[in-house]
Amino acid sequence: MQIAYSTNAYTRHDLDTAVTRIAALGFDGVELLCDRPHWFAADTTVGDAERMADRLQGLGLMVSNLNANTACGYFIEPPPETVFEPSLSSADAERRHWRLQYSIAAVELAARVGAGNISITSGRPDSGGTPTQGLALFVDSLKRLCEAASRRDVRIGIEYEPGLLVERATELAEVIERVDSPLLGANLDVGHAHLAGETAAKTLPLLAGRIWNLHLEDIAGAKHYHLVPGDGNLPIADWLAALADHDYNGSCTVELYTYSHMPDAAGAKALDYLRTVIDHLPSADGAGET
Repeated sequence: MQIAYSTNAYTRHDLDTAVTRIAALGFDGVELLCDRPHWFAADTTVGDAERMADRLQGLGLMVSNLNANTACGYFIEPPPETVFEPSLSSADAERRHWRLQYSIAAVELAARVGAGNISITSGRPDSGGTPTQGLALFVDSLKRLCEAASRRDVRIGIEYEPGLLVERATELAEVIERVDSPLLGANLDVGHAHLAGETAAKTLPLLAGRIWNLHLEDIAGAKHYHLVPGDGNLPIADWLAALADHDYNGSCTVELYTYSHMPDAAGAKALDYLRTVIDHLPSADGAGET
């Protein structure tokens, strides 16, 4: 498995600094944040994307994902916390249209830098009115987004999260079935699955063949706070072993936006831990490393 690091750990730095330092740490790849202060998709040009593609090639970094989960740059004054709005499930048609166009712009950027997928979220449960109404709007938006993405051969990964409209694997599986596009799948955040009470044995069969990228962090107890892998009690090794058994060959992206004050140290520690875990996963013939 290739291990990437999301630039959302480097929100106190510009994007070029972020990718340079991620390469220096020894990661195989990078996830690009499609929001300020990095790539706000509505303002990022083709030239910006082409220059970044050249830069990443020079650094030897692949792109695991374009993270378009948030669009805080939409607001004149950034919200004090992530609100996942405007959303693709918003009852406000103008805001919903804006988010659709923003997501399509992220798809275009993904194609320019060689990323096979972008990630998005569903918005809050009350974004569309009731959850049932919001889900109908979300499915309609996703059909339009997948149609646009098909022209670029870029996949759409929904990241489910506690407290959002789509917050567990069963709900995501239902959305995938309703949209009925081969490009729609999951940006699976293992910490979110853990907080939803899901195990690998329960979750992975539901999303088989539809996981485009993996977000990895650790969790302590039932608190949604991203910790450096190895610092909590999430069974990361069990998840990675199960993913290998399900023939997952995508990226493992470390997501530590909670460590913007020390992204290098957090990233280095995470990379060392994950490489050790992956090196000791059972091999294809059932024999583990010793």
